[in-house]
Amino acid sequence: MVVDSIRKMTVEEYFAFDEASEYKNEYIDGEVHPMTGGTAYHAEIMLNVGFALRLRLRDGEFHFYSSAMRIRVSPARYLYPDLSLVCGESELDEQAINLFNPTLVAEVLSPATANKDRGFKRDLYQSIPSLQVYLIIDQFKAQVEVASRAASGWQTQAYAGLDAVIPLSVLGCDLPLAEIYHGVEI
Repeated sequence: MVVDSIRKMTVEEYFAFDEASEYKNEYIDGEVHPMTGGTAYHAEIMLNVGFALRLRLRDGEFHFYSSAMRIRVSPARYLYPDLSLVCGESELDEQAINLFNPTLVAEVLSPATANKDRGFKRDLYQSIPSLQVYLIIDQFKAQVEVASRAASGWQTQAYAGLDAVIPLSVLGCDLPLAEIYHGVEI
């Protein structure tokens, strides 16, 4: 793959490369990281999460973005979460390609990305001042890890089983795992 041979790029070179690429690429401190494809379960889970949240938040000023929206973590770090949500007005660059102020970010785990999503990427997302909630969703069992910003720092809670319900106080709603995994064989 061509991306494997690319070690370093400037941010401007990355933007041009990513725009011309057939697939998405994340950018961390000068290095380009190609994104892997997802499974049918992955896609269905993300649509379920977006749909469930949209139904609950349709009366407020919320903006939902798919994995096509790039998040600017810092001037040298850009990621593509599976889903992002903004409470209030979205802060975007002039081309509306980079989002600066996500309130919630969600990632669906795969065997290839689980360690990165729970480690390095969690740290990156949690460094975004606007971020309040980071959802890490397992695609093979009904389990969601929720990292929430609190006055004392980030708190993590795991929810498991189809009867579990995630309280999302920052959004003023709850998110049942039964709706996240609706139609998904787990």
